[in-house]
Amino acid sequence: MGAGGEPDDGNRPERNARIAAFGVHLFTATGAACALMAMLSASNGAWVTMFGWLGAALLVDGIDGTLARRLQVAQVLPRWSGDALDFVIDYTTYVFVPAFALARSGLLPELAVIPLCIGIAVSGSLYFADRTMKIGEHYFRGFPALWNGLAFHLFVLKPAPWLAAAIVMAFIVLSFAPYRSVHPVRATHWRAVTFIVLGAWAGLCAFALVRGLDPGFWPALALAICGLYLLFAGALMPHDKSPDA
Repeated sequence: MGAGGEPDDGNRPERNARIAAFGVHLFTATGAACALMAMLSASNGAWVTMFGWLGAALLVDGIDGTLARRLQVAQVLPRWSGDALDFVIDYTTYVFVPAFALARSGLLPELAVIPLCIGIAVSGSLYFADRTMKIGEHYFRGFPALWNGLAFHLFVLKPAPWLAAAIVMAFIVLSFAPYRSVHPVRATHWRAVTFIVLGAWAGLCAFALVRGLDPGFWPALALAICGLYLLFAGALMPHDKSPDA
């Protein structure tokens, strides 16, 4: 008790910090809710709604790390692993739900659909378990299991089934390839260009969703070009001087 019988508020800042830190974990965990809603939408063939939920999960994933670092969540609340929580949700939204969607989409050849989607699920799980998946703070090693983005492009572009199968197989292999793909938010080289391309890609994705995944030839082509830049520009960027580069 403090003077005059009032409660001692000496621990209030620490308590408030823990509450704020746990709030960040709850915010991250909303990605799991987005994953469930996306899965339910996919099971009903509601592809636009599914990608809307996956987009919401992507937005959460892009914000929560900044909040966690600013509030020093790992130090304030060490009981809960933000990294483990991220991996669980990221695997579900980046890999598992897109694999399920592609299995149900009709975009892949009937004989190849199950092996290919199993390949997505297995290669994605191995990728997330790889301790060398990140190269420093600015790059990923190989194709960073962005199957949500690749599935979106396939739904928009609607290639012939054999070509879609070849693309999926190629990116399964690229998951283990020794090239660098850039982190689009933390890029240091070509930062302004990367941010412009990322903004254009996000805008084109939104336009494609509004148009029911049928944005027209030129927007679809621009979307594909932006996607190729984000996936492969890191291989052309100058190497950092850090030992991880």
